[in-house]
Amino acid sequence: MTAYLAAPLAILAADKKDEKKSEKPKPYTLKTCPVSDEKLGGMGDPYVFTYEGREIKLCCKDCKKDFDKDPKKFVKKIEKAERSAKK
Repeated sequence: MTAYLAAPLAILAADKKDEKKSEKPKPYTLKTCPVSDEKLGGMGDPYVFTYEGREIKLCCKDCKKDFDKDPKKFVKKIEKAERSAKK
C-alpha cells in the first residue's frame, strides 16, 4: 500500500521543484553593495543570493551577516536606488 502513495507524492514534489525553477528572481541592477556601498567586483566576485524573489548582490560574503540583521532596511535602500537610477 505504501508504494501506491509514494508515486503520487514523488510526482507532486517534482511539480513543486519545476515551479520554483521557472520563477526567476528580480535581477539586481545596481553597481554597488547595499550594505557597504562598495563597488561590486572591487573585492572579487560579488556574493549573490536570492531574498524573497529578488536577486541581491553584495561586495563580499561578510556583508551577508549585516544584511541578515535587517534585510528589509537594505531592500528599501535597493528599491530607492533603483527608482533614482530610472529618473
